[in-house]
Amino acid sequence: MELIKKYFTDLTETQLEQFSKLQELYEDWNLKINVVSRKDIDELYLRHVLHSLGIAKVMQFKPGSKVMDVGTGGGFPGIPLAILFPETQFHLVDSIGKKIKVVNEVAEGLGLQNVKTTNGRVEEVKDTYDFIVSRAVAQMETFVGWTKGKIAKKQNHDLKNGILYLKGGDLTEELEKYTSATIYDLPDFFEEEFFETKKVVHLGMKFKA
Repeated sequence: MELIKKYFTDLTETQLEQFSKLQELYEDWNLKINVVSRKDIDELYLRHVLHSLGIAKVMQFKPGSKVMDVGTGGGFPGIPLAILFPETQFHLVDSIGKKIKVVNEVAEGLGLQNVKTTNGRVEEVKDTYDFIVSRAVAQMETFVGWTKGKIAKKQNHDLKNGILYLKGGDLTEELEKYTSATIYDLPDFFEEEFFETKKVVHLGMKFKA
């Protein structure tokens, strides 16, 4: 929890309380439905919460904007971002029912009013969003295919509507065809060794007039 306070210094009392509850909620639910590995649950704030919030170092979502988290798993990056941006609407999607059950219970336990969930495939979602976020659930080309037609055309942010993707390692080959992609290195924001090769990739969607 100290890690979160270290990098996000202007949290409200409500946000501090919600972030501090995460450990207990995930530990409790993880005993019933395993969604986070044992090693990761011990380092939840580093490996999951702060990692998810790497997106917030690149993008400050405006009130009223809509964000979809694809392949959210146990609720990352969607749940930490929903705590940080209470006036942004988050839609967390995963095809595995037990994971969505945990997400629902955690969101309820935190009293989050800005989270909705879908147990299903992203291709079946009919809405559009300012941004689509995710943590390395597929190669970029596959992911772009899944999310086609789901990005809103009306721009509300300085950063172009599109994908904000948490990835690690060498992305040269994977992003070869996406010349407009911008890569933000997480070590520029976080000093912990865990983030050494971690990145946020922004891929703005181009729309034909």
